[in-house]
Order: sequence, then C-alpha cells, then structure tokens
Amino acid sequence: MNILEYNRISWNNKVDAGNEWTLPVSSEQVAKARAGEWELVLTPTKPVPKDWFPPLAGLEVLCLASGGGQQGPILAAAGANVTVFDYSDKQLAQDRMVAERDGLTIKTVQGDMADLSCFADESFDFIFHPVSNCFAADIKPVWKEAARVLKERGAIVAGFTNPLLYIFDLEKEEQGILEVAHKIPYADVTDLPKERLEKQLQEQISLEFGHSLEDQIKGQLDAGLVVTGFYEDHFGGQCALDPYINVFIATKAVKIRL
Repeated sequence: MNILEYNRISWNNKVDAGNEWTLPVSSEQVAKARAGEWELVLTPTKPVPKDWFPPLAGLEVLCLASGGGQQGPILAAAGANVTVFDYSDKQLAQDRMVAERDGLTIKTVQGDMADLSCFADESFDFIFHPVSNCFAADIKPVWKEAARVLKERGAIVAGFTNPLLYIFDLEKEEQGILEVAHKIPYADVTDLPKERLEKQLQEQISLEFGHSLEDQIKGQLDAGLVVTGFYEDHFGGQCALDPYINVFIATKAVKIRL
C-alpha cells in the first residue's frame, strides 16, 4: 500500500475531526508573537528552550512536516520568512488560513519529508521539525535532506519518539499492562496483529514506525549535523509509560563541516 498517501488522508481526516495537532493558533497568539511573546513545542508538553532559536528577523525558516497553522504562523509573526512543508494538504490549508486572517506571509509546499528536492542546497537558516518522522518508513533520508537544505552553521530542532514506545503489546498497553511484544525497528503494517491492523485501516488511523535511536541520533551525525542540545518529554499523562520514562526526545543540531 502507499503509506505516504494513506497517512495524508488520515491527517486530512484529523483536520476535519479537530485533532489537537491540527488546530491553528489564534489571532491573539499571533499578536503576542509579533510583540515578542511566544513559545513552541517540538514534543507534546515541554516548550523548546528560547536559546535554541536564533534571532528570527529575516531568517529563512523551514517548518518540516509541520503543517497545521501552529508553528509556522508564530515563527512568521516573530519575523522569520517561513516555508511550511507537509504532505497533508488540509494541514497546509490551516497555515494559509492563519496567514490570510492575520496578515502573515507564509509559503506552503506539499511534499514528502524525505524528499526536499524542490529546494536548492543551503536554502534555509533554521528548520523546525516537530514529532512527525514516526510517519516515515525510513528517516535517514529525512536527516540527509534536512542537512542538505540547511546553510552552513544553520540549525535544525527536531522532536521524535523514543523507540521504547513501540515495543509493548498495544492492546494490553491500553489496559495499563506493559508486555514486551515487538522489536525495533517497528512498523504498524508488519508488526500489529492482523485484526488490529485491519481495524486501524478501517478507521483510517495513521500508520507509524518506531525507529532506532541509532537512526535518530547517528542519522543526524551521518548527515553532517552536530547535536548541540537535548531534552526529553512525556505524553502528558496519555501514555501508560509516562510514570516510568519520557517517551519523547528533542534535539538541536547544527550543520558544521568538521
């Protein structure tokens, strides 16, 4: 099956259903960002440290797999020249709606996060990449393409899942029982029980992949990025693992030729 297209439809449906990660920021939030009062998240709950952001005025910023009218408008209101790149057309429509509503300039481009061929080398000063590579079957091209389009000494801030999230039996986890059932790397399409996968496909729930920390961290290093910042975050009480371990990771990495 075409997982990329399937997930596009799934996220379009999330927009229609009002999923929290598809709800655009308000005009009040945009006004505050214009006045210098703003914060963003790469992961569910913890704000990104302000010192992870360069001065944004006039900066070329790519919001990578980051549609939904949330991060792009705030960064644009803070002074950046923003391009939002996402595969969900309805998520991109949210960014255009906020831009028109609040008088922002935001460029939107539809595409696969693993293929940024529409952008020239060293096109961007800064990339904002919230949790989304769990929807990509292979993340090494994502890091390589991000590094390619970054300018020298440009930075990418990224959120992603700890692979421990995917090793447990999903149905038992939903009952609060943590039973190891899967290996990493993990994929819904190959590792979910047949009945559970069929139910997920019928309900058009997004298909996810659990990537190794080697692919997440070393993948950035191999792409020519140097990790300079790191923190963890939890699921805000929505996950059975929250009392035991943070299941989200955020990194800041800089493109430096060593």
